[in-house]
Amino acid sequence: MKLLLILTSDEVYNIIARYVKPLGFEIIRYRHVLKAMDNIDEIDPTAIAISAKDFPRHWKILIRFVRDERSKEECPIVLFKGKEFSMEEGAQALFLGASGLVDEALESPAELNRLQSILSRYAPVSERRKHDRLYIEDWHRLGFLFVNPVSRAIITGELKSISLGGLSFLPEFSSMLQDIFVDTRLDECSLRAGDAILSPSCRLVRTGRMASMEFVSFPDGEQEMLKQYLSELPLLGYKMTTGPEGPVVPH
Repeated sequence: MKLLLILTSDEVYNIIARYVKPLGFEIIRYRHVLKAMDNIDEIDPTAIAISAKDFPRHWKILIRFVRDERSKEECPIVLFKGKEFSMEEGAQALFLGASGLVDEALESPAELNRLQSILSRYAPVSERRKHDRLYIEDWHRLGFLFVNPVSRAIITGELKSISLGGLSFLPEFSSMLQDIFVDTRLDECSLRAGDAILSPSCRLVRTGRMASMEFVSFPDGEQEMLKQYLSELPLLGYKMTTGPEGPVVPH
């Protein structure tokens, strides 16, 4: 799969690449809209993403050009918007055929989730199941801790992302992982998913300041419980209301 990415910022490119490549996309980047348009037939992209901030006058031309030949189903177009992007422009973008709007800063988990959600619809089913990842927001009722099999210490910290295949975890004290080698199996783990407390066995894939783990196994029925909770989160997000003390999630 190919993602045609049209933007000038190297910093934004690096962020996008980090979260898009795991979906199975090869990224082909252009810094000029017209050059990208000249080569679309040759590239034959699976999806296109363009920065409205970098190209405030050309993103509309690109969308019209692509939609003359390729439908939303054939080639989704993601529009990265900056702070000055108006609601009227957003409505026009969707009318012209953009598949979704994402904040170019990609500073919140919600924006990363939105980007991956748009693109993962067009990935093969096997790739979606393997890589579809949720970036944790404050209102998500998700948490993780485990027992260091060497020191027997309980390792607490912040769950950063999760999928049906594994998770990333920022330990409260990274030094407490120094005696655990990569590929170590961790059998004393506790994963909160909503009201449920699950007990997966995990394998340490990467360590350092941030730890990455893959799920090895779950007790009977628990993986399905995790799958159900993760599938319900988008609906819970839509139902969120704002109270005097901030966001409230209905129970």
